[in-house]
Amino acid sequence: MQKLNLSQTLSQKLSPQQIQFIKLLQVPTAELDARIEEELEINPALEEGREEKEESSQDDTFEDNYEEDMPMEDRDINLDDYLDDEYSGYKMHGDGNYNPDEEDREIPISSQASLHEQLIQQLNFLKLDDRQKLIGQQLIGSIENDGYIRRDLEAIINDLAFSQNIETDIDEVEEILVKIQNFDPAGIAARNLQECLLIQLERKEHPDDPEVQHALRIVQDCFDEFTKKHYSKIQRKCDLTEEETKEAVNLITRLNPKPGGTSDGLVRTQYIIPDFILTNNSGKLEVSLNSKNAPELRISRSYAEMFDAYDKSDKKDKKLKETVTFVKQKLDAAKWFIDAIKQRQNTLLRTMEAIVEYQYEFFLDGDETNLRPMILKDIAEKIDMDISTVSRVANSKAVQTEFGVYPLKYFFSEGISTDSGEDVSNREVKSVLQSMVDQEDKKRPLSDDKLVKLLNQKGYNIARRTVAKYREQLQIPVARLRKEL
Repeated sequence: MQKLNLSQTLSQKLSPQQIQFIKLLQVPTAELDARIEEELEINPALEEGREEKEESSQDDTFEDNYEEDMPMEDRDINLDDYLDDEYSGYKMHGDGNYNPDEEDREIPISSQASLHEQLIQQLNFLKLDDRQKLIGQQLIGSIENDGYIRRDLEAIINDLAFSQNIETDIDEVEEILVKIQNFDPAGIAARNLQECLLIQLERKEHPDDPEVQHALRIVQDCFDEFTKKHYSKIQRKCDLTEEETKEAVNLITRLNPKPGGTSDGLVRTQYIIPDFILTNNSGKLEVSLNSKNAPELRISRSYAEMFDAYDKSDKKDKKLKETVTFVKQKLDAAKWFIDAIKQRQNTLLRTMEAIVEYQYEFFLDGDETNLRPMILKDIAEKIDMDISTVSRVANSKAVQTEFGVYPLKYFFSEGISTDSGEDVSNREVKSVLQSMVDQEDKKRPLSDDKLVKLLNQKGYNIARRTVAKYREQLQIPVARLRKEL
């Protein structure tokens, strides 16, 4: 038997405007310009530029002015709603001081030819026939971003047969591979780390030097012992003195284990664009938004003036009513977008100012040991916002200080209790841990158990597993792998 039940539930749903604001909040300064250009393209009611008259002060309140469910004939349309100074000449700047003569500057990105392009250029200098060139190109195309060829040569031979209709064998492919392995950078196209190091050693300027010969023997005959730092076994197996072993190992460790270099296969210098600028004016810390790349936005006067024509026309005209409805939607969307940009700035500034206030001692001198334990909840409560909002700001923004550029998430850390009952930032503990490892005797590196005892002696109540976790986060190898001769 079917029954019809009526129930009432209470739930929260984000409006489309709120969802878009959340997305806009996550956009870093480097990408904000592209996001604004996208909005300018899809909304003709939004324009770039500023009015000649002076702009009025901005209201930081984010209001919903959208009356979307109200019939068009019941709405009071006021031209001033859209031509108000607050919207018509709004410039996205943090400190309110805008210089109209300020030049727009492009952020320089320095880039060169990709690694594969450089290798192809070197391949073209070899005296190869068309068949050999195609094999060489296939091999170069199989080189990964770190400079290695990890695909089996048999698989590359199959690719050549299917894609290039070239029948070849291992001997011919290896012959061309050896030629490519002589390209720059040294060690390129190796199939494993051992081969990569051997290629580099064989290309040394003085390959007959005893130091180079000893290094070659170690990599060829004792590679497993070398990776595990079993130096006493290497000395016995290669019949070397302690000094000869030390010189050879030092030579090997100076070689490049990743001849491909960058992770994306490009030789590129990138410039981080900070979202905030922090200045210290005689002990007074001041935060401003970096918004040089953001253009001025205003409501289109021509679109707004269409409402004048509507007021003076026959409101029963269906086509005119549809046109005005469309215009109204575009104007509302443009007005909302400018509001959202303002709200974004307000949220960013409030969050950053709260972080600076919380970590004031650190921002004065840049000493990492002055960082206080701070979690998202601390800042969220301070600025009376949701934790998720603070998280979105912290995960995608950076601040420029006198000591360098830091991602905001750098300042958030859990606390570690001390003997005195205080909580200190785990960054302070990591800094002390790093200092201990830097100053240790490399012939007898400190084990995790020893590091725990030393930290406990300094008053930090910390467990061994936590020390191991912090060591891994600092990319410090275990004691055995830190051992030196």
